[in-house]
Amino acid sequence: MSYRIKVPAKADPLDETHLLSGVERFLLVLQEQRRALLVGLGVMLVAAAVVTGVIWYDYQTTLKARELDQEATLHYLNRPADDPKKAHEQLTQAINLYKQLVDQYPRSPVAPLALFHLGNAQVLGNEVDAGIETYKRFMLLYGANPSLLGLVQQRLAYAYLVKGDRDQATKAFTGILEIPGALNKDHVLFELAKMEESQSRPEGALAHYQDLMKNYPNSPFTSEAAVRVKVLEVKKSPDSPPAGVTPAPETSAPASQPQPELPAKSSGKSAPPTSKKKP
Repeated sequence: MSYRIKVPAKADPLDETHLLSGVERFLLVLQEQRRALLVGLGVMLVAAAVVTGVIWYDYQTTLKARELDQEATLHYLNRPADDPKKAHEQLTQAINLYKQLVDQYPRSPVAPLALFHLGNAQVLGNEVDAGIETYKRFMLLYGANPSLLGLVQQRLAYAYLVKGDRDQATKAFTGILEIPGALNKDHVLFELAKMEESQSRPEGALAHYQDLMKNYPNSPFTSEAAVRVKVLEVKKSPDSPPAGVTPAPETSAPASQPQPELPAKSSGKSAPPTSKKKP
């Protein structure tokens, strides 16, 4: 029996790509995918340019908005107290500048505060209805800021009081108590209590004062609330003496002294007085 000797098959010659180095392979892939890479690079450059442009635009608008806010605030705060005509002119200029700011740059960081100042200036300039609309606009656009929202709603309540609308003022004040994070709830309770007092409702006033003293003991309004509580309690029960005053003891009336009886008159003639004989 004969045996065949197996001859190993010859290996195929290596492909040219296997002989390339890593750098050469990378360059080859770049050459093959150059169109896709160029498109991607172009998209990235356009996106970067857009982002840079937006950032630059926001920066420029913020600068312009701050300049308008500073100019308007100077007119608003530097009104002369001894010249009503000039004070009114400066207030009008402040209102116009605040309007320009909030209309042209509503997304700027200073726009919410400028809108608040605009409402205050309008109410101060006897434009109460316009001020109310400005406060409502703030609540609609920037209601996510609880601390500033509470102040705006408090000013809205004051504006309603200027108009004589107590119901809307009470509604605005009460709404502040429902805002989480509002920083002026103690002041609002004090204002609600004063309104109850002015309408001769001592029970409601006492409830608000006591709520203020209980929940905000460190408030600057707490001491005055305590005084008002004592006054209202005295008015509520006028017969009871004030706290710390001891009533005076009752004194009985002096007994009437009996009057001396007069001698009865006789019907006959009275006997002459007897004279004493001298010894």
